[in-house]
This record gives sequence, C-alpha cells and structure tokens, in this order.
Amino acid sequence: MYHSRYDTGGNSSVMYEESIFTQLSIVIVIGGIVSILMRWLKQPLIIGYILTGIIVGPSLFDIIHEKEAFEAFSEIGVTLLLFIIGLGLHVGIIKSLGKVSVTTAAVTLASIGGLGAIASLMLGLSVAEATIMGVALFFSSTIIILKVLTDKRELSRLHGQIALGVILVEDVIATLALLAVATIGTAGSIELSQVGSLALTGVGLASGLFLVSKYILPRCIRFLAHSQELLFMFTIAWGFGIATLFDVVGFSHEIGALFAGVAIASLPYATAMANRLKPLRDFFIVLFFITLGELLSFEAISSSIMPAVILSLVVILGKPLFVMISLGLQGYTKLTSFKAAINLSQVSEFSIILVLFAATPGVALVRPELGAIITLTALITISTSTYMMKYDDKLYHLLEPVLRVFERKRVKEHKHKKEVYSVILFGYHRGGHEFVQAFREMKEHYLVVDYDPEVIEHLDHQGIRNIFGDATDEELLEEVSAQKSSMIVSVITDIDINRSLLGYLRYHNPHAVFICHANSYEQAAELYKHGATYVILPHFLGSERIGGFIKKHGFNHKAFDSYRKHHVITLGRNALRS
Repeated sequence: MYHSRYDTGGNSSVMYEESIFTQLSIVIVIGGIVSILMRWLKQPLIIGYILTGIIVGPSLFDIIHEKEAFEAFSEIGVTLLLFIIGLGLHVGIIKSLGKVSVTTAAVTLASIGGLGAIASLMLGLSVAEATIMGVALFFSSTIIILKVLTDKRELSRLHGQIALGVILVEDVIATLALLAVATIGTAGSIELSQVGSLALTGVGLASGLFLVSKYILPRCIRFLAHSQELLFMFTIAWGFGIATLFDVVGFSHEIGALFAGVAIASLPYATAMANRLKPLRDFFIVLFFITLGELLSFEAISSSIMPAVILSLVVILGKPLFVMISLGLQGYTKLTSFKAAINLSQVSEFSIILVLFAATPGVALVRPELGAIITLTALITISTSTYMMKYDDKLYHLLEPVLRVFERKRVKEHKHKKEVYSVILFGYHRGGHEFVQAFREMKEHYLVVDYDPEVIEHLDHQGIRNIFGDATDEELLEEVSAQKSSMIVSVITDIDINRSLLGYLRYHNPHAVFICHANSYEQAAELYKHGATYVILPHFLGSERIGGFIKKHGFNHKAFDSYRKHHVITLGRNALRS
C-alpha cells in the first residue's frame, strides 16, 4: 500500500510514504485539469482521460505504482457499466436483433480477421501471431461504444441497438478466443470437450438466473424497495455476485455483469436501480480510461508506431466498410448502417488482453513486443472513432451521396423510440386517482411515477401504466421523456421535490403545463413565482375539482392563466386574513 522514497544518499530512511489514496487523489486532480482543458477545446472527454493516463504513467510523472489497485478500479467500472446496460435491456429487443447481430459479427470476423492477418504477415509476423492479431482487430470496444452512445442518448436508437447486439456477440466470441489461446498454448490443440462443457455451464447459469428472477426476486423486491439504501446494496450485491459467479466458472465477469442486469431488467425497479448506480459507474470508468493511457510509454510508442498505424487503418477503414455492406444487404437504411458502422470502428480493450495473454510465458504464442503494438493500435482507433462518433451526423451528410450504394431499394424500417407520454403524474396517494380518471376520460397517453413499492403493486393490479422512481432524478425524467410531455402533475406535497421538477421543466420543457401541491399559502406563492401553472392547496381546491377543469380545458394555457390569476388573488386575501 505504501511506497518509500529514499534520500539523496541512498539511505533506506523513509522521507515520506505514498499511499493508494494519495496516488488516486493526484491522478483525479490531474484528470480534472485535463478534462477542463478538453472541454474548453471542445474535445471528447475520453481523449482527456487517456491523455491523463499517459501523463501519470511511466513516460512522464510515474505516479501510479499500485497498478493492481488501479486495474481493479478499472474492472469495477467495466462491471458496473455492463450491469447497468443489462438493466436497460429487454428480451424482446435481444430477440429482434439477434439475427442481424450474429450475421454482422460473422461478416466482420471473417473480413477484418482476414485482412488483419494478411497485414500482420506483411509486417513480418509468424502465422500464429498474424492469426491472433487478426482476431484481436475484430473486437470492438464495449466501453467506448456504450459510453459514447449513453452520453449522446442514442442507446435506444436502432443503430445503437444493433451496435450493442454486435458487441454482445463479440463478447461471446472473445470468451471462446481466450479459451482457444489458452488451450493451444498449453496442449497444442483445441479440446472440444472444454468448449462443450463451457457451453453447458453457460446454459445452466442463464436458466438459473431466469428462474430466480421470475419466481424468487419479485416476492422479496418489494421489501427491499422500501429503503433506498437497502435497494442500492441489493443491486450492488446482485450485480457483482453474479459477475463473480460467471468469472469463477470460466466466463468473463463482464459477461456475468451483463447477464445479471438482463435477469432483473423486467422488474419495475430496474430504472431506479440503474440510476442509483450511474454516478458510481462514471467515477470508475474514468479510472479505466486513465489506466488504459498509462499502459503506454514513449519508448513503446516510438518502436510500434508504424505497425500500429497500418493495423489502425485496417480497422478504421475496413471495419465500417464491411459492417455497412452486411447491414445494407440485410435491408437497413444507409443512415442506420453508417452510424452502426462508425460505432464499431475501433479496437477493443479485450484485444489488448488477448494479445498480452498470448504473450505470457505459459502460453508463448506471440512475442511480448506485440503487446505494445496492439495497445497503441487500440488507442489510435479509440481516439479516432470517438471523434467519428461525436461528429457522425456531419460525416453522414458529407458522405451521403457515396453511401447510397449500401442501401437496398426496400429497407427495413425498424424504429426503437422512447415512448412519449402526453401527461406524467408524479405520486398517486394524494388525489392521484382523480387525475388518472381524468386522463383516461380524455384518452390521453399517461404515466404514473411513484417511489412507494406498495403503490406500484397497486397500480400494476389496476392496470395503470407506471414506473418506480424518484421525481428528483434527472436520469429518470429523461428516461420517461418528460421534456416532451404536454402536462406534468405532481401530487407530492414536498416543496423541494416540486421545486426540483419546476427547475427541470423550466430548462427542458418550458411550455408544459405544470400542476403541483403545496401545504401553505407561502409555499403556493413561491411555486407560482418559480413558474408553476397551478398550485393545489388541499383545503382550498382539491384534486377532484382541478381534474374536472383539466377534462374541460385540456392543456389550454389561457384557461389556466385565468384560473391561476383568480387563485393568486384569493391566496393574497387569505394570507392577509391570517
């Protein structure tokens, strides 16, 4: 945990000790400074994180000494990211994109694997080295793709779903590739019995997760959801526990984390679980990128630059080309094909792991110096693809005339859009029933959001569309598309929560009608000042009457303006009397 610093005379007396906390603190501070610079220069923050890794690595300041600890931080970030992605996946999406994902992954493996192997042979690598390098170039970075798609809020878009499906197939192939390298390195050939055993184990684990999530978890989750802290601890325990279980039986913990999320994605509390984990995920993912940049030294860069540039060109130019060809032949539009291809145009962090593992003394299928080449290739392609993903719309408009060759006359018009609700009701206990009745009579598409598991269960029994979540959670508000709703109603009486909702709507949806509750004249006046359309005071005007007003006037702002003026005047009179 501690590192000694010797005095100038070489004595062993300790001048000071540098703990993991100190190293981590210095790295975070430098990362913060570099991130601010990147934001000022309007560059992707991911590039700043990788640059931070180079700065704190052996090339410059050599700050990171506890490498195992930082690698563990990185693994935590990867696990959290995939677990959260799993929480947002539905079985229907997986089924609908299974064929296109497998087909595209197969085409990419054959084409990029072949081109990468040929390029590696031309660079002087042996057949075994060229084969492993070709396979390594096939894998796309799960972390980069999911991070950028999440930041751009395009994970639910069709091209994002296709890219996600392809990298899931790649993760399975990655597990098999690692097993093949280990087997060939030790036994000299692939043992089919090991592959069959691993496949049976995977089926058994998946079946067990399905049974537990279907018959056991729903019975105890309501108890857990009564406490936010308890729900958070259960979520962490479930995700990391299942990830570790998969790792122990021979799969990667990344695949385990993804399956852990998918297993409970159908629970009504999945969105709240994911939102609670996202800040934790973001911190550890930053450390992942910093650790990735720390792997490189200037010496390794200088000796590996030419091979890395050649292999990077194979990935950056070849992979999008073959992905677009595959998707175009399957009937997808040129826009969908282009964006999905851009998302997949980099080398994965797993590629580094595969080559480094193949270079270990126990396996010895490739030379150790290939590790620096694949690492530099990964950084070049990750940096380039990050820019390409950021500016994909501009690139598309620039290349659109050329891209027409990748589109068939008859295309598949799959649409995976977030559901938009014209009305969202926060809370249900205090008069929510009257509002729901009004929305139903108006035939409006509505959603109820509540944080009480018993209320959620009641709403399920009543057939009322609902979601479990916190009204102050901006991630949740974006998930339910509150920025596109025509009316937001809050029957929650906590003024801080209503102020938070008002703050979000003023910025993201200023034209929406916002109706909320207050407990006093003073609170009502404050909410009006912040922009509320109408404030309900239970002892002045109940939900039933305002519900009737909504049924009569709908979302008419002028009608609400007149109603509000009368209410404000009455509030002033009552305040003077009191």
